[in-house]
Amino acid sequence: MVVYLDRVIDPLSLLIVLGGTLVTVIVSATRADRRRALGALRTLFIAKPDTDARTAEQAVRRIESVSEYRGIVFADRVNTPVEFVHRLACRLADADGSSSFSLWARAELEERRTRHEGAISVWRHAAEVAPSMGMIGTVLGLIGMFAQMNDPSAMGPAMATAMLTTLYGLFLSAVIAGPVAARLERLSQAECQWQTRVVDRLIELARSEEEAYSLWRARKTARQVG
Repeated sequence: MVVYLDRVIDPLSLLIVLGGTLVTVIVSATRADRRRALGALRTLFIAKPDTDARTAEQAVRRIESVSEYRGIVFADRVNTPVEFVHRLACRLADADGSSSFSLWARAELEERRTRHEGAISVWRHAAEVAPSMGMIGTVLGLIGMFAQMNDPSAMGPAMATAMLTTLYGLFLSAVIAGPVAARLERLSQAECQWQTRVVDRLIELARSEEEAYSLWRARKTARQVG
């Protein structure tokens, strides 16, 4: 069956569904979350969590090697294209101790998860609302159709609005907003997993050096006393 574009494109139906969905998203989401939700569209096409995880793993091994031979204060000398690991390395080099670094790193992870969830929630909310906007358009179309019962020729546009708004709402939900939210959620989970592993290893590295330094101080004190 041939479907003509002029039969499936109706400006009024699009306005009801897209406009209604947009308004509800604007009202329900913060400005920061809306901005992240739009920015996340770029992430859909360029994000490579597996590649980032491998690069981060290599950087952590270099940080561990540098720390073993030169000390943890040189951790920031390790170059890596992964911005998250670079920030961790700089913070690790300047940290007062493993406890302060651990608190900062855990807070950084949680903040990232919160930002991800904010962007995902915008798209998830749009997927939930779009079919409702379609149903609202359907009801309006039916009202218009019943109001034109005395003029059969005027019932067609109202019926088109009733049907097309349902179509647009389902399409926006099932083909656009829903898949975007699901994809962003999977990317977020993959990213948070490797970032958590990196944080755990660097916290352990900081604790190991702290323990080694404490042991060295204890031995030095013992020799001086002896």
